[in-house]
Amino acid sequence: MRRWVVAFFGRLVTAAWAASALALLMAAGQAAAGDADLSRPAASWLTPALTYDGVALANLQGGARTGSTYVGNLHLKLTAKGDAFGWPGTSAFVDVLTIHGGLPSRFVGDVQGVSNLEGPPGTQVEELWLQHNFKSSSASLLAGIYDLNSEFYRLQSAALFLNGAFGIGPEFAHSGVEGPSIFPRTSAGLRFAFKPMPDTVLRMAFLDGVPVVRPDGSHGAFRSGDGLLTVAEFAMLSRTAASPDHQESMRDRIGRFSSLAPYQNKLALGAWHYSGRYPDLGDTDASGNPLLRRGTSGSYLVGERLLIGGDRPSGNRLAVFAQAGVADPRTNRIGSYAGAGIVGSGWSPLKDSDEFGVSIARASNGSHYTRAQAAQNLAVDRAETTLELTYLTQVSKHLAVQPDLQYVMHPDTDPALSNSWVIQLRFEIVF
Repeated sequence: MRRWVVAFFGRLVTAAWAASALALLMAAGQAAAGDADLSRPAASWLTPALTYDGVALANLQGGARTGSTYVGNLHLKLTAKGDAFGWPGTSAFVDVLTIHGGLPSRFVGDVQGVSNLEGPPGTQVEELWLQHNFKSSSASLLAGIYDLNSEFYRLQSAALFLNGAFGIGPEFAHSGVEGPSIFPRTSAGLRFAFKPMPDTVLRMAFLDGVPVVRPDGSHGAFRSGDGLLTVAEFAMLSRTAASPDHQESMRDRIGRFSSLAPYQNKLALGAWHYSGRYPDLGDTDASGNPLLRRGTSGSYLVGERLLIGGDRPSGNRLAVFAQAGVADPRTNRIGSYAGAGIVGSGWSPLKDSDEFGVSIARASNGSHYTRAQAAQNLAVDRAETTLELTYLTQVSKHLAVQPDLQYVMHPDTDPALSNSWVIQLRFEIVF
């Protein structure tokens, strides 16, 4: 019964997305033939973007081995708005990602990931979705290949840091089959966002439990046995006042590409659940094979507060943030995670836009994983902890540079690996 429900849901998502995509393409064709009003410039409804992120990284001491490597990510993005086709509130987005270079984890050997650019080399569709924001501005529906970390488990200040834990906590990032639907492997599904009250948002996502790019290199969605990943988050926010010249439609005030001003404070509680079957990391059956558990779950709490600053576009700003998450220790190696940081801007003798920050991230092994290692006479430390110091400067309109230093204690919780010092120089070019 469960497999039938998952298969039916998968076909429903695929059919809805395909039908919407076809309709948008037909509308675009009609527009090209002169059947739609495109009196506005193309840039107002069709926006291309090309960004390149690169990082040169060196493991100076400790970890798996010393050495250096380079990782690059090229994003080709295209955003289309349906207003020109008589579809106000509807938008489409595609992000084609190419990853090249080495694998920093082979040098550091850590579990949290010192570089959030690392991924399997190659080209793939990172996101491909359609979104409709309803006229009331209180609801948004999205269907397609979707990166849930673009909205879930997300904090503005935490995004400054390069360690992977500050994108999404490792207790969630290491769940399921090759992780949930986040960089560098995303899944297909639906996301619904709703504003029950001003400055509150309730989000839910229903995604394939396995990424579109499968572990064996094949491509697929909602295959038998995949299971569903369900994620829900309730967020409370306080925002700065919008600028007087900001005249975006009310439809654009929820969902991706929201026109609302950045928030000052945020508190969000989330929970996630996979419906598939996953091997227990410690318990076995009579034959010595891992027990298969039906489903695996977790939850998280994230928050951010602006301490200094406010409505001023420039000047000194200082914000603090914290993250905490837990996962079912029977089927997830990382049983708990905690992270925190401080981010400031406007304090340096350079540009007001420059940002600096210091953070800490701690990922702890779950009880079943620790017990299984002990049964094999393999010693493990309780947790891996990383300290990070970073500075971001906007050199020009098209170039940003970010030097970064990380100190990884107990990499991979392996006592055989000594503490690691990692230095990085990251840059982003926007075309």
